[in-house]
Amino acid sequence: MASFNETPSANRLHIGVYGKTNSGKSSLINALTGQKVSIVADVAGTTTDPVYKPMEIQPLGACVIIDTAGFDDESELGAKRVEKTKLAAQKTDIAVIVIAGTDPGVCPQGKLSERFPDEAEWYRLFKERHTPVFFVVNKADQDSEKAGILTDWLKKQTGEEVLMVSARTKNGMDEVKSTLTRLLPENYGEEFITGDLVKEDDLVLLVMPQDIQAPKGRLILPQVQTIRELLDKKCLVVSVTTDKLTTMLSLLKEPPKLIITDSQVFGYVYEHKPKESMLTSFSVLFAAYKGDLLYYLEGAKAIDSLKADSKVLIAECCTHAPLTEDIGRVKLPRMLRKRAGEALTIDMVSGTDFPEDVSGYDLIIQCGACMFNRKYVLSRIDRARAQQVPMTNYGVTIAHLTGILDQVTKP
Repeated sequence: MASFNETPSANRLHIGVYGKTNSGKSSLINALTGQKVSIVADVAGTTTDPVYKPMEIQPLGACVIIDTAGFDDESELGAKRVEKTKLAAQKTDIAVIVIAGTDPGVCPQGKLSERFPDEAEWYRLFKERHTPVFFVVNKADQDSEKAGILTDWLKKQTGEEVLMVSARTKNGMDEVKSTLTRLLPENYGEEFITGDLVKEDDLVLLVMPQDIQAPKGRLILPQVQTIRELLDKKCLVVSVTTDKLTTMLSLLKEPPKLIITDSQVFGYVYEHKPKESMLTSFSVLFAAYKGDLLYYLEGAKAIDSLKADSKVLIAECCTHAPLTEDIGRVKLPRMLRKRAGEALTIDMVSGTDFPEDVSGYDLIIQCGACMFNRKYVLSRIDRARAQQVPMTNYGVTIAHLTGILDQVTKP
């Protein structure tokens, strides 16, 4: 778990570096970061699975550099490595496509798709996902004339920023940093978990059950992140376990401006909260912070149409051993089957095991996604939307099933 003075990797800017084997991706990363983040060798395919490295790079600040396997990997495990690279692409906030200036395919004629079909396909993929992307022509120190021709040609072909660099001599690294900074998504890093629900001196009460699902000796990540944000906003923060809620409320001189609860005790907290206090949950807040709250709210309506022969996918981001009364594996299925029937089919996936084809499902229920960055969660939402499958999340689902969704405050 991240401590109060750390930036969890899921909240950092994700910069993905893509290209063929031996195009100099790893060397570029090492030159950019000033560290030996990635293994460098003349052997093609040195990088296998993507490497995620949290870094501090000025003026970008906290970020994650993703070093990916070459997308032309033809080894025995190449196809699986490319699949991992595709997964990394779903998490990428800014993409860098590297082409070696010494590549024998360099030619100032023809189309990008003809000369560099792999690079063209990945470029198209990033553009479709509205991911900022630019090209880097590496190894310019080996043949500057050839690299210059390729740079000019790529600019004409794509209309994108194309930088000519040498990772070996570190020439051009300042331009790479400047381009990354310029391509930062609009308002990146300015989003708040609690939105504009609270301001300085507002009293916020957190209800956090410390049951079997709570990690021993620490709080779960959404709670830590929310507390830290509230402290940064100069709010007055108090926290209790569920069984101490009424005691705490009786001790307060004024009702809290906002109560944030664990979704699984939504009903209890709603019954006992002061009328003046707004109520939401960590999961509902993260529905907006990491995903698309409006899409989730619309998707929750599909719960009422579920029948015994319907099929639901529950997608959890973190991977952990199943626990007694686990919210995703036990509590949500129990609530859904009580509504739709015991024969309701519910599939469970965790981590990044999210199926490409979700068309067979009547509903997808996503967790709060504190372990993933927003770009990746939105890629899941885009997949569901494209296949016309309703999607919602844990907190919205529980509030809907409890009958209080209209009373829950949304950021």
